[in-house]
Amino acid sequence: MAEGARGVAMGELVYAPETHLPDRAAEILLICQSGMRSLRAAQMLAEQGYTHVASVAGGTSRWVAEGLPTVLPDESIDADFAERYSRHLRLPQVGVAGQKRLEAARVLLVGAGGLGSPVAYYLAAAGVGHLRIADDDAVDRSNLQRQILHTDARIGTPKVDSAAAALKALNPRTAIEAIRERVVAENVERLLDGVDVVVDGADNFAARYLLNDACVKLGKPLVYGAVHRFEGQASVFDAGRHRGAAPCYRCLFPEPPSPENAPNCAEAGVLGVLPGVIGLIQATEAIKLILDIGQSLGGRLLQFDALSMRFRETRLAADPECAVCAPGRAFPGYIDYAAFCADRSR
Repeated sequence: MAEGARGVAMGELVYAPETHLPDRAAEILLICQSGMRSLRAAQMLAEQGYTHVASVAGGTSRWVAEGLPTVLPDESIDADFAERYSRHLRLPQVGVAGQKRLEAARVLLVGAGGLGSPVAYYLAAAGVGHLRIADDDAVDRSNLQRQILHTDARIGTPKVDSAAAALKALNPRTAIEAIRERVVAENVERLLDGVDVVVDGADNFAARYLLNDACVKLGKPLVYGAVHRFEGQASVFDAGRHRGAAPCYRCLFPEPPSPENAPNCAEAGVLGVLPGVIGLIQATEAIKLILDIGQSLGGRLLQFDALSMRFRETRLAADPECAVCAPGRAFPGYIDYAAFCADRSR
C-alpha cells in the first residue's frame, strides 16, 4: 500500500465515514488498487459534505509503477503473503489477523475423491497452513469425471500423492501431509491429533460413523458432506464442543440406511459437478470455523437438488438420548463400524 496510507474497507468508509474522517473540511486522498473504487468513494463522500476529497488516478498500480514509496500493511508478512491473499486481506472479517489464523490452522480431510477434491483445492488456495489428507485409494480413470485433483497422467498413482502434487503446484505455502491409509478405529485418533477441523469426504457409512464418534470424543468440529446421483447434503456436527446444544451425525442417522436406499456412486452413479457444489460448501464451512465468523451449518442440514436447482434447509436438534453425544454420557468406545453398518442395513 502507499506509504502513510490507512487501510479502511470501502463500505466502512462510505457508510460510516465519521468513524475515520470526523473533519469534513480536511484534505482527503483516497487510493485503491486501480483507482476506480477510490473514485466512487470520493464521489460518495463529496455527496455527504466532504469538501476536499481526491482520488489517485490509476491507484496503487500506478503508484508502484512510478516508483512512489510503498509499505506492507503489516511488517510481519512477506510480499508473497500480501499478494497471494490480497482479496482476503481486504475483507474486514479476515484481514491480516484472520489470514494468519488460516495459515496456522491444521485441517484433516478424509478422502481425496469427489468431495475431497474441491475441499482440498479451496482450503489450500485460501491459505490453510497444514492440510492432512487420508485416503488409501489410487487414481482410476472413472474418477476423473468428478475428482478434479487428479489427471489422466496420474492414473494408478495413490490419490494422496496425486493430491499433494496438485496442491503444492497451487500453493506452495500450504504443507500437505499425505497419508495413504483408510480411516479405521485403530488410527482415527492419530489422524485427528492436533487438527482444528475435520472434513468428511468419505464415501462410506462406516467411515462417517467412526469420524463422528471420534470428533465427539475429542471435541473436534466435523464438516459433513454426501452426494447421491443428483442430490447432495452438507452440515456441521460440533457436539463434542457443545454437548446437548449441537447434534452429531448419529442424532441425524441413529442407524445406517439399507443398501438399496443408499447405493454408492459406483452403483448408482453421480452427476460429475455435484461433488463440486457440496465440496465447496464444506470448504466454506471449514474456513468459517477456523476464522470463527458467520453462522455455521451446525444444527442445520442443507440439501441440494441439482435437477431442480433448489436448496432446502432442515433444522436438526441434538438427541438427548444419543448413544454418543448425550450430555453426561461417557464415550462408549469404538466399535466394528463395518459390521455395524452391515448388520443394521440387512
